[in-house]
Amino acid sequence: MPDGGSSAGQSSLAARIPRTRAEWEIRLERLIRENRFTISVFFPLNGIVLLLASAEGALPEPLAFNGLLILLGTLVMRSPLVVGVLPITDRRAATGVGALTLYAYGIEYLGVHTGLPYGEFFYGVDLGPIVAGVPLGLPVFFIPLVMNAYLLCLLLLGERAARTSVRLLAVIAAVLTMDVVLDPGAVALGFWVYPNGGAFYGVPLSNYAGWVLSATLAVVALDWGYDRRALRDRLDDCEFLLDDLVSFVILWGGINAWFGNWIPVAFAALFGLGLLATDRFDAPLAGVPWLRPGREESAAERNR
Repeated sequence: MPDGGSSAGQSSLAARIPRTRAEWEIRLERLIRENRFTISVFFPLNGIVLLLASAEGALPEPLAFNGLLILLGTLVMRSPLVVGVLPITDRRAATGVGALTLYAYGIEYLGVHTGLPYGEFFYGVDLGPIVAGVPLGLPVFFIPLVMNAYLLCLLLLGERAARTSVRLLAVIAAVLTMDVVLDPGAVALGFWVYPNGGAFYGVPLSNYAGWVLSATLAVVALDWGYDRRALRDRLDDCEFLLDDLVSFVILWGGINAWFGNWIPVAFAALFGLGLLATDRFDAPLAGVPWLRPGREESAAERNR
């Protein structure tokens, strides 16, 4: 005889599964919003502990510098950004991101095999699956850096962001500054190694010259792909859109502090001040709302 209870349960489960893109977006936004503290604070703090324990030899195999764990943790921390921009990512924006992804793979392949344009380097730890010498998850590491810088600059510039030259130059400078924070920490951990060393915490200046090229092309691609007004409106409606940058400040600020890389720590603090100035550094308290009883609801929260 048919199992009526089982059939009813399956029907109930099927009814709860989102069927349209809009339904998926609502479901994912709720998931991010309800777990902001875990995603943007717990994960980077946990990442600091695991990465430093790996670097200091205190974590045994296979946990030490486990590439899949690194990739998974990065994906979790990136999730607020991905979910936040999903509703305004149309075909044109997807084309821009796709072109940027191909560029990221191409320039990294060139860098790994020729040393251009960043300088001779090699990967010192497992960063997940590798294809032709390039980590498969490279776009997950690279593209969000540019997007975070772009979004923060839109908030900080205000009306001045309407001027293309001002907007692009500001974002390119912000991307380069993010690499000033990222690369010394990554080199200290051994993520990648410059065999000839470098003048800035073991990072050669050629790396930053290469980033001028990559940052410029990346910013132009995102500026072409996304509607700036739609991004600005989305920033107003989505309180967690810059939580990935919160994670960046915590993770790489903490790692650089451990190794005594104080200039990168200072630049990480500058991003923290930028987030404070734009009222975007509230993720640590978002998961405990009773600590902020007077916090005004965002438009997204009112419309849930």
